[in-house]
Amino acid sequence: MRVRLNKFLSQAGIASRREADRLIAEGRVKVNNQVVQELGYKVDDQVDRVEIDSREVHKEQNIIYLMLNKPKGYLVTLKDGFGRPTVMNLLSNLKKRVFPVGRLDFDSEGLLLFTNDGELAYRLTHPRYNIKKTYLVKVKGEPDSAKLSKLKKGVFLDGKKTAPAKVTLLEGNPKRSLLRIEIHEGRKREVRRMFEFIGHRVLKLVRVDFAGLKIGKLKSGTWRFLRQQEIKKLKELVNL
Repeated sequence: MRVRLNKFLSQAGIASRREADRLIAEGRVKVNNQVVQELGYKVDDQVDRVEIDSREVHKEQNIIYLMLNKPKGYLVTLKDGFGRPTVMNLLSNLKKRVFPVGRLDFDSEGLLLFTNDGELAYRLTHPRYNIKKTYLVKVKGEPDSAKLSKLKKGVFLDGKKTAPAKVTLLEGNPKRSLLRIEIHEGRKREVRRMFEFIGHRVLKLVRVDFAGLKIGKLKSGTWRFLRQQEIKKLKELVNL
């Protein structure tokens, strides 16, 4: 069966499709001993020999899924060139290679999904599936109803309007407030920038729900494998 090279690499548990495209563009991938840098290149997953950094790649047979409660102060990346801590440091006792699904910024906390199922990861981060993400947000000051209405309708970031959000004020006072916000997009630092747009700096941001998965009582800095029913629901959500 012929599949796109980036899909093959993601199915092999090497990286997400986006990260695989970067590896291909950098000339680090060979197919049948020839460097391939064409992003749409297709391979026969039963016949072609694929290598990355001179190491042969095989389709992943042991697919795993897990969630991490990410603490503040970790980068969501496989490796950092400046030696800063990454979320992979928190999975150091895991024997299989996995990659994060989506992102949480350095100062944000909460639920982060990991897998070596490239197709599921691709669909969970693709805009057409409108995957729900819910955050608890502590901000400076107390947003009034007019400001919250702006978030609900969408605000302009970098010239593009955000999709409508569901926002609930849970606790409020002139010094700081706690809110719940649900979005379906995955733009960089989106929630922080949305609140900055209405004049309220984010003090703390915690993702408590992703695609129906809930962080529950999982302690900060720890992880667990997903249950079979959770995996089933994720796949149903993206028509797998």
